[in-house]
Amino acid sequence: MAGESERVIMTKHRSRTVAVFGAYGHTGRFVAAELHRRGMAAILSGRDRVKLDLLGPVHPDSDLCVASIEDPASLDRALQDADIVVNCAGPFGETAPALIEAALRARCHYLDVTGEALVTIETFARYAESELNVKHVRDADIVLVPSMAFYGALGDLLATVALGDWTEADDISIAVALDSWKPTRGTRLAGERRAGRRVIFENGRVEVLPPSNQIPTARWEFPSPFGSQEVIGEFPTVDLVTMSRHLRATKISAYLNVAPIRDLRDPNTLGPEPADESGRSAQIFLVEVVARRDDKKRSAIARGRDIYAITAPIVVEAAARILDGNFKRTGTSHDGNPMISQPQLLGEIKDFEDKSSPPWGAAKRRMSCRGLIVARQLILFSLGSMGWPLRSVWAPLP
Repeated sequence: MAGESERVIMTKHRSRTVAVFGAYGHTGRFVAAELHRRGMAAILSGRDRVKLDLLGPVHPDSDLCVASIEDPASLDRALQDADIVVNCAGPFGETAPALIEAALRARCHYLDVTGEALVTIETFARYAESELNVKHVRDADIVLVPSMAFYGALGDLLATVALGDWTEADDISIAVALDSWKPTRGTRLAGERRAGRRVIFENGRVEVLPPSNQIPTARWEFPSPFGSQEVIGEFPTVDLVTMSRHLRATKISAYLNVAPIRDLRDPNTLGPEPADESGRSAQIFLVEVVARRDDKKRSAIARGRDIYAITAPIVVEAAARILDGNFKRTGTSHDGNPMISQPQLLGEIKDFEDKSSPPWGAAKRRMSCRGLIVARQLILFSLGSMGWPLRSVWAPLP
């Protein structure tokens, strides 16, 4: 409720045990590996016993538990000793409702990695805007965080960084460039479920539009290594949804370059192929967010490899912060709401200040912020220690 003091989220066991549902899937394997790298206890779960057993030799210290969304009792068994569950199993339109209800029964925090905007809209509508379910989540004393992944979290964080000390913007644009996109089966199923529907944010609200053959196109001047690219507009990224929960802007636009769209449309495109021993593919991505207010612009940029693999350190860091109690629940669009948005979880990125001697001349300014160290710990510069070729730049445009 408005006026109530913030309170720290407590975990029920303090054992830092994370259940991963869909642990043998493409993204789930990266998440399991990241938990192992950090020394966090894991329960690896999924519906396929054979595939699950194959994870045993790779993660001998992790418990294995067969569970399926068709069998609520099996989900209860999988979550009974967990403090938090990370749902990596798509299509999320089918798995998210069942896993969230199981998390509520188990009093277990819930994260997922869905890039499906329609699913996240449904999750917010059901659990952040329904008075009965809001009370249910609050009584369970858990947090629910959808779309803590490449799509949904990274762009959202960059937008928060770009805004800096601005409390609002006239418009925010997010542009994604991929050199290729070899989709997982879950990605293809998600596309089928969306059925051409588009998600936009205009006049301060999210809208779902019917399919159309008139998709706007433009050109976007990306930084290296992409340069000038043809892009499609009205890209239905879930970042539009997560940003809209806490950032004040009249319009939020999303763009994707056309090269990966050709891959997605080709039924013969194979899934991700590992390019190193970690299992990461050679795919290169760049995400740029530009915020505009009056005649001023600010931007934030992130570069890296493999949109599926980078999801693992993002969601595991989020899980670790929940388990450590290193954030306070402040709600989303409704005060006192037990749902949290990405920047609330990842830390407030604010209080920008000018550096005195910008290295490229007085015409441009480089910005720094005290909150930047939080972002580094969470997603960006900390990944360098893991061998992730991810670089970030925070700089307002002239």
